[in-house]
Amino acid sequence: MQPLKVGDLAKQTGISVRTLHYYDEIGLLVPSHRTEAGYRLYGEADIIRLQQIVSLRQIGFSLEQIQTCLEQQEFSPHHIVQLYLSRLGEQIALQQQLYDRLEAIATRLRARSRVAELSTETISIQEFIQLIEVTTMIGKYYSPEQQEYLKARGKLLGEERIRQVELEWQELIQQARTEMDQGTDPASESVQALAQRWRSLIEEFTGGNPDIERSLKQMYQQEGAEVASRGAVDAAVMEYMSRAMQC
Repeated sequence: MQPLKVGDLAKQTGISVRTLHYYDEIGLLVPSHRTEAGYRLYGEADIIRLQQIVSLRQIGFSLEQIQTCLEQQEFSPHHIVQLYLSRLGEQIALQQQLYDRLEAIATRLRARSRVAELSTETISIQEFIQLIEVTTMIGKYYSPEQQEYLKARGKLLGEERIRQVELEWQELIQQARTEMDQGTDPASESVQALAQRWRSLIEEFTGGNPDIERSLKQMYQQEGAEVASRGAVDAAVMEYMSRAMQC
């Protein structure tokens, strides 16, 4: 096959050019060829490696874990299948918890005699859908005790502070994306300042509870950054800031 330019590969696979550039930057997927002008060209072996990366991401591996796996000569397809089975077992248990939670919600809704009792005057259909989406995702990764803890944290912070934090996250993510696009070293002073703010906001959400932080991390690993954050942050920015926080 003819080597593909980065734009053509992005178009055919649905993976963004920014993500492919980032994979190249961290050495996860370095194109085998370059044009005389320095443009990236991806060959057959590169595309096979990209497929492996995508598969392992779907299982829930971080980019760092994927890089470690692919560098191991003994890392065989059989090993990948065993890892996949292990992760599926965990997901089945989580899905059962989710099923039980949704069944309880369905039972309560069936008990209502009229659709009007859903209070459409105070909550829109879209808001109701978003409420279900957030509830089901939280139910997969947080135990009932952790959910009660998060509710208490929300009451303690108050609605006004929660709105402020949402705006701070939007600003922080945009600043991180700008630094990443400019190629700033994650160990630089400017990015380390962003990393400190990133840690502070996470700690404010978790209240410093290590179990909550582990559940949050698991949700991002298994659902992916874009899904878990509902589009607020993409995988490339998340990996960039993870590197910054490890410095």
